[in-house]
Amino acid sequence: MLEDATITCPYCWESIPLELDLSVGSQTYIEDCSVCCRPIVVSLRVDDEGGFEVDGRTEDE
Repeated sequence: MLEDATITCPYCWESIPLELDLSVGSQTYIEDCSVCCRPIVVSLRVDDEGGFEVDGRTEDE
């Protein structure tokens, strides 16, 4: 179950498109910004009804 989402890079403030795999459930992983190439910590929270929230932060937050 793939969903498209957009987050804002916490380094360069550009909008970054993500493709999220909701079938894995809630997770935290690192994805490099497609603009500035810095590592974004992506937090994905999936609820029981299939809804989700995603955000990105720097490694030291």
